[in-house]
Amino acid sequence: MRDKIVAGNWKMHKTLEEGKILASEVVNIVTDEVNSDAKVILGTPFVHLDSVSKLIKDSANVFIAAQNCSEHEQGAYTGEISAAMLASMGVDYVILGHSERREYFNESNEQLAAKVDKVYEHGMIPIFCCGEALDIREAGTEVDFVCQQLTESIFHLSNEQFEKIVIAYEPIWAIGTGRTASSEQAQEMHDAIRKHLASKYGQEIADKVSILYGGSCKPSNAKEIFAGKDVDGGLIGGASLVARDFVDIVKSF
Repeated sequence: MRDKIVAGNWKMHKTLEEGKILASEVVNIVTDEVNSDAKVILGTPFVHLDSVSKLIKDSANVFIAAQNCSEHEQGAYTGEISAAMLASMGVDYVILGHSERREYFNESNEQLAAKVDKVYEHGMIPIFCCGEALDIREAGTEVDFVCQQLTESIFHLSNEQFEKIVIAYEPIWAIGTGRTASSEQAQEMHDAIRKHLASKYGQEIADKVSILYGGSCKPSNAKEIFAGKDVDGGLIGGASLVARDFVDIVKSF
């Protein structure tokens, strides 16, 4: 049985105090209203990791994620955060390969492979992002493109490592563009991703991997999207900044 997961990506939002308030609201509403066994993950900026990890410590199904980490163990890399530092703060997951990191910071598949290794080395779990831009979708090569991202960044992992990974599919062409990805399109790509995983690791392991949808998911469409047999939850952007909206998405299972 795959984990059902709703992971919030706060991106570069919330001051320290605002973050504490948001995390507290999420924990309280989850405790009061969520009856499912869905995992709730808060992907916060680095400055929130310590305070939020303390706020969620007594919540059995709420976890914390960093939004990135360095591929280096330590050294003269001003402004970077190592996997060892994150692990020492009690971080559970690390979001890697987000489309914004790829676009704005030119992260390559090779670099992301090294980051994935560091995350595992320090006992955390990667939430590995993949997805295609509009030109690739219009060219009809989206499956090949996403499969190449996966092959080059995570197909070197051992079977034991791989069955723990979380994958998040981002239809970049449908985020903030006015275009909408349908639930059918989401399921089609999730199905293609799972088949690609099975081609390398076998169906048994592929069926253990949670694949999240990361394309403008909100309370009004989450239930329909999550109904896809290969859609195991969502990586939530804007809606994760409002506790009520975020938890309503969690309750969509």
